[in-house]
Amino acid sequence: MFESHHQPLLSAAAFVRRMMVHFGAAFGIIAFGLGIGVLGYHYLGPLGWVDSILNAAMILGGMGPVNSLDTNAAKLFAAGYALFSGVIFLVAVATLFSPVVHRVAHRFHLDATSEGGDIS
Repeated sequence: MFESHHQPLLSAAAFVRRMMVHFGAAFGIIAFGLGIGVLGYHYLGPLGWVDSILNAAMILGGMGPVNSLDTNAAKLFAAGYALFSGVIFLVAVATLFSPVVHRVAHRFHLDATSEGGDIS
């Protein structure tokens, strides 16, 4: 997926395209996680669609729930969804920033090898 350390640094235009692909993937991951939360809050809550979106977005963003839940099934779902959301958020952030981290590491490697240093 990424260029190896033997290849030259990716051009700026190709890097922007790579970032757009990763942005789309991160957006898809967040949308998937949000969709699970909306459906869970709507059917297990039972909350209306707008309240379900609000609760799922607040949990996924790390802010916490808005509405109180009355049933045990809804409370168990909320607990599981909160743990799931933490992982989904981290995966989305890693997906979004991995091209940047790779580019910085690749540039440092190219700089070290062009100066005659051996970093292996």
